[in-house]
Amino acid sequence: MRRAVLAFFLLASFGAGAVVIRDDVPDMRYRMAISEFPALADVPGEGHGVLIAPRWVLTAAHVVGWQPGVDAVVVGGTPYAVSRVVVHPDYKKPPQDMVDAAIKSGDWGAFLAFMAASDDIALIELVEPVRDVVPVRIYSESALGKVVRIMGRGATGTGTRGHNPHGPNRTDLRQGYNEISSSEGRWIGYTFDPPPAALPLEASLGNGDSGSPILVAVGDEWQVAGITAWKRVQGNPMETWPGKYGQTNYGVRVEHYRGWIEKTIAAPAKLSGRNTEIQNTP
Repeated sequence: MRRAVLAFFLLASFGAGAVVIRDDVPDMRYRMAISEFPALADVPGEGHGVLIAPRWVLTAAHVVGWQPGVDAVVVGGTPYAVSRVVVHPDYKKPPQDMVDAAIKSGDWGAFLAFMAASDDIALIELVEPVRDVVPVRIYSESALGKVVRIMGRGATGTGTRGHNPHGPNRTDLRQGYNEISSSEGRWIGYTFDPPPAALPLEASLGNGDSGSPILVAVGDEWQVAGITAWKRVQGNPMETWPGKYGQTNYGVRVEHYRGWIEKTIAAPAKLSGRNTEIQNTP
């Protein structure tokens, strides 16, 4: 039982999501209504996704991987039944012995390398198309140096203290901004800077809303460059509150998976009798 609890805590610490804010900016300035970005999807329990086609929601694989089944998601405040969930075939869960070794030794290097090599992305197909929300397009350029918009409903706190990893992972919807400092291969990343280097509404992501979109403005349109996935904390992640200044968050770089996304959406469903499948890509 202790091993299971520790493993869950560890994965929660690396799953990222809700907005952690500056200490010197009122919380109300970060609050948002779902009408400001209706393409945001809520996954049952905790976690998010983003509508990228009328019947398709993009999310992180670990958001759907820990649940026995996802029967419905909420888009723009309306629930939609799920037809199937397609997890990338190269998504990997960390082996229990790796988790145990890291907990015992305090050396998380192998675990972090394992996480960085996993394809943490999934697609959720809806039974009926969403007709009253415009899907979000995939950002096709490098996001390096771009200011991005992030959002979520999960745990919140401030940059000095972080957020309580044992606190609630569903709170009010918030948004903030950050600047992409790395963009290569599977991942894009950004660091939560303290004042005075911070953006006016600088923010990071805490626990509870992995799968939320990382958005880049293209004219008056928001396009999805990343899907929130995990974070790198300083020190022992079993002892450190997530979301503090200086921590780096990583998102799945969506353009890297454009081919898999397009082939999955175009392919007919496999009649497996389940609503979750692993779909290999040629």
